[in-house]
Amino acid sequence: MSNVDSSWHTVTVRIPFATVKHAMIAKQAIEVDAELQPHAVERTLTVEDEILIATFKTLTIRLARLTVNGFLENVDLVVRTIGEFGEDAERHSNAS
Repeated sequence: MSNVDSSWHTVTVRIPFATVKHAMIAKQAIEVDAELQPHAVERTLTVEDEILIATFKTLTIRLARLTVNGFLENVDLVVRTIGEFGEDAERHSNAS
């Protein structure tokens, strides 16, 4: 979607993680799901140090809100999953 012009709305969200590895896990888990309205939403995910950065360009403010809310729900799930299984899974795989 390279034709995004100034009539689009841009929102950037920066999510800090404990480690770069956790930020990368979150990025990889979230980016597999395509946007439901690719003609109206452009999402870019990057990791800088331990920060997951999500930039959304949307046709409407309402769509920006809905898109960011959905993204934050996904981040919450990833964070809870890492918290529940991340360290234990690493300890078990290192012990093998």
